[in-house]
Amino acid sequence: MAPIELRCHFGLEINMSVNVKLSENLVAQAKRCAQTQHRSVPKQIEYWSQIGKIAEENPDLPFSMIRDILIADQEESSSEYRFD
Repeated sequence: MAPIELRCHFGLEINMSVNVKLSENLVAQAKRCAQTQHRSVPKQIEYWSQIGKIAEENPDLPFSMIRDILIADQEESSSEYRFD
């Protein structure tokens, strides 16, 4: 097992680092995907975790919609559409 640090995000403001042990195979797969997606290995595993969480909570959503949700979530909010 290869140790890796993941950042867990709970709520809007609280970030917490947790050390976990993952299989070397998973870390190697994440490393390959992370390079092509320009992410760090922990960010790649976090991305996969988010996909799995959304898919589990919304079993009827297609992957393309889940991906679009994650992309929209990562975009900077614009003051153009600000509601006061």
